[in-house]
Amino acid sequence: MTIEIGQIAPDFSAKDQNGETITLSQFKGKKVVLYFYPRDATPGCTAQACDLRDNYQALLDQGYVVLGVSTDTEKKHQNFIAKYNLPFPLIADTEKEVHELYGTWQLKKFMGRESMGTVRTTFIIDENGVISDVISKVKTKAHAEQILK
Repeated sequence: MTIEIGQIAPDFSAKDQNGETITLSQFKGKKVVLYFYPRDATPGCTAQACDLRDNYQALLDQGYVVLGVSTDTEKKHQNFIAKYNLPFPLIADTEKEVHELYGTWQLKKFMGRESMGTVRTTFIIDENGVISDVISKVKTKAHAEQILK
């Protein structure tokens, strides 16, 4: 499934790092940064999360809610958040249900080998639940700049 600018963002219900249920619809009326990343505590994913953390106030000032999504467990998310002092929730999509909704679980090639994995992608969702931007070429060290452009 391909998500495109102008379409309604698929709603979902998933658990965050604390086992609390998060739904996209609970953020109706707010802008949402929904970012999918491969794995907690890897160099690129850490750079991306820390860039969003370092620019979190600017994102809040622009009316954004930030939600990270990976296939890691709640416990791994708790450790990642604690180690890097991340101020936003991380969704533990261990069954890949949210990934499937947004088309971010795909066949990837790395060093000549193919495997299924998360394609790093960020969806910007407006106050009405409509996709206003899709960032597929994520700059992990300058991601907030891409969002706030």
